[in-house]
Amino acid sequence: MRRRDLVATAAVLAAVARPVLAEEAPAAGQNLNLNMPGIGLPVIVGGRLRNYVFVSLRLHLGGAATPQTMRAKEAFLRDALVRAAHRTPFVVADDWNRIDTAAVSASLMRSAATIAGRGLVTRVEVVTQAPRQRIRVVAD
Repeated sequence: MRRRDLVATAAVLAAVARPVLAEEAPAAGQNLNLNMPGIGLPVIVGGRLRNYVFVSLRLHLGGAATPQTMRAKEAFLRDALVRAAHRTPFVVADDWNRIDTAAVSASLMRSAATIAGRGLVTRVEVVTQAPRQRIRVVAD
C-alpha cells in the first residue's frame, strides 16, 4: 500500500514539475548573461605592483551561446583576462584603486572571440570594482 502511495506521489510531482521547468527556460528573444565574480586584476605602475582590484563582470551573450555552454569556457576567459592585465595593466593614471573599464571590456571581447567564438559574447560589463586596499597615488 505504501509503495503505491509513493509511486503515485512521484507521478504527481513529475507532472507538476514539468510545466514549471518549461516556464524557467529562457524565451528566444530574452537576453542571456553570464556573471563572472571575483577576478583579481593587478595595478602595476612603473614596473611595481601597487594594488589589486577585484572586479565582477557580466558577459552579455548572443548567437547560440547559453550560460551553460559559456560556463565551461569561464576558466579560460578568466585566465586570458589576468594574463592580459599582467602584460598591459588596466591602470587609471590618477587612481590606483580602480581599473579602466573600457580597456577590460575590449580585452575580454577580443579573448572571447578567440576562445568561445565570434559573436557569442556581445558585450562585457564591469559590474563592481573593489580594491584590495585604498591607496593614494604617490609621484615617483
